[in-house]
Amino acid sequence: MAARSAIALAGFPVLAGLQLAAVLLLLWAVLSVLPSAVALRAGVPLSIATVGALGYETWRALHTRRRTPAGVAVTRRQAPKLWELIDGAAAAAGVRPPDGVTVVADATAALGERTRVLGLIGGRRDLYLGLPLLQALPPARLRAVVAHELAHGSPKLGRWAPLAYRGRVAVGRTAPRISRRNPAGAVLRAYARFYRRMDAPFSRAQELAADRIAADHAGVADAVAALRDLPALAGMQRLFHAEYLGPGWQAGYVPDDVFGGLLRVLAARSVEMSMLRAAEPEPSGPWDTHPPLAERVAALTPRPSPVAAAASSASDAASDAATASVGASSSATKEPASSETVSEEPETVSEEPETVSEEPEAVSEEPEAAAEEKPAEPDEELVPDLPALGRALQAVAFPPRGRTVVSWDECLSFARTTEMEREAEAALAAISRASDAAVPDAAHLLTLVADGRLRAAAGAVFPDTSPEEITARIVDLLGLMLALAALRGGVARWRHSWTGAAEVVAVDGANLNLAELAAAAADPETAEAVRTYLTENGFDLAARADRRASARARVLGGLVNLSADGTRTDLLITDLGLLLVPGLPRGRGVEAKRRLTRIAADGVPAGAEPPAEPDSDQEVRRFVPFADVAGVTVLPGRRKGWVLGLRDGGNLSLRPALDADELPGGWAAWEEAVTFLAGTR
Repeated sequence: MAARSAIALAGFPVLAGLQLAAVLLLLWAVLSVLPSAVALRAGVPLSIATVGALGYETWRALHTRRRTPAGVAVTRRQAPKLWELIDGAAAAAGVRPPDGVTVVADATAALGERTRVLGLIGGRRDLYLGLPLLQALPPARLRAVVAHELAHGSPKLGRWAPLAYRGRVAVGRTAPRISRRNPAGAVLRAYARFYRRMDAPFSRAQELAADRIAADHAGVADAVAALRDLPALAGMQRLFHAEYLGPGWQAGYVPDDVFGGLLRVLAARSVEMSMLRAAEPEPSGPWDTHPPLAERVAALTPRPSPVAAAASSASDAASDAATASVGASSSATKEPASSETVSEEPETVSEEPETVSEEPEAVSEEPEAAAEEKPAEPDEELVPDLPALGRALQAVAFPPRGRTVVSWDECLSFARTTEMEREAEAALAAISRASDAAVPDAAHLLTLVADGRLRAAAGAVFPDTSPEEITARIVDLLGLMLALAALRGGVARWRHSWTGAAEVVAVDGANLNLAELAAAAADPETAEAVRTYLTENGFDLAARADRRASARARVLGGLVNLSADGTRTDLLITDLGLLLVPGLPRGRGVEAKRRLTRIAADGVPAGAEPPAEPDSDQEVRRFVPFADVAGVTVLPGRRKGWVLGLRDGGNLSLRPALDADELPGGWAAWEEAVTFLAGTR
């Protein structure tokens, strides 16, 4: 199977050459029927326009782009124990150790190789280990993970197995990036689908073989546990980013110990971790080579042979008969029978199925000996001073880029407050438009309640909502505004939890019953009394939103080479609006994508103009908040266009250029933004 996969891989350059040869033959056939003078004059331009262009597009389609993840290299001298573990795993897999080890931020392990010609030619091999794995996994499970990754290049499945795996990784990285506008891409994409089907049986067998090598090296129990731990750790890291790190990052703050916070989440949320370990992870995509987790675990779990099963059944029957006989003869003395030992220890049998199937009598008669087959492994310090490595990795993987470095408590507090301010700002903007009056703070909102105008404004914002639902929305908005007034007045603070949601409490930690105050403030008859009470107790009802210059909008996607009002423009879609960046000239599409990626990584300032550098094009960037868009109109045509109607009466026209491109997920994010703008204005 390995040889067949390698041959299928070699078909890519062969197919590319045949495609070029076919175009060349067609061009020769056209030129051969033309008069000699015309053929000589037209030959060179036609060759450049056809064969040259197709050759360039073929090279672009098959070119493997190397992306090195941000990380910290760890040498043998810095972590001898870790390298000793890796050397042992390499020896078990029958491969040479990697040329380097880099610790990265994601909860993953991968062997990267700098290949050429879609993996046909190998190169430097680097092992990328996620710091969360070093933090959370015992050494035995980490040994299984490393052995599995290195075993992908093992020749135990045949001399062509390493080449087949390199090619599959390279094609899986390259094929999804072949643009549909590439004239050479249609044939190559079709062949990539054929190659994937051809390689699937071998890739599945290779993954299972890598699992077996890991189990032989680290033990079946640790190999199975590692299979479940990796997707669970990745899921917990996604939760950590979504609930803890991400909000602070978007608010313009970064905690001083990112990976220390991840450890706290892992320690506090053991229930979620257990649920993730028990769940079947979703496939990462069509090029994912891993069989389902249940299949991989079943392949590692040995089953008793029919002979052993029959012997075990006969032994059980004899044991049952002996038990009945002994029980009948000893009923007067009440002495315990030997069979009671078996019935009282079902856990031992269920915990060691391999040992039970092979030596059923040994487990029941000498459980201590079975437990001593694999002594407990002492804790190993694989990387000296792991917290210091975490801080060094944070400086590389999470550079502040203008954000403020604070403690975790401050970061979480600023993040929650910023989220509330954004929600309040959007709600107050809608109420202001509906009531034809500026409503910038809680004091003005209470005035609307007392005048009876807030209910009418809320009804205009939500025209198809029942009176009870309108009342509930008003109470929710007032509760939000009162919480902000308490925080801004210094009478409240955030109380955070690594196991649940944060809550607003009094400065001394006592509970604040803001729900009752909000319900009373929603009644026009008691609104002024509530205002007086709040003012006397230190609530700052007139405070405005604190627009921090370091706050960032969350980037959802990006588009390169659009036409905005006739001007070449690149576009970033964020959760708050659109950032328009002056485009680069034609032929610099790759540079434009890199630049837009860098801008997205730096962050888009929320609600403020990006800082301008002298003599740069940054000063003409334009941010269009979604709140300023009144509606969107889709323009018909082969190249779809859009006209955004702005609330100040102006328009913004957008169309994709012929060489338009996207950052990953760019067009999907744009379609979602258009749907949102068209349906909620």
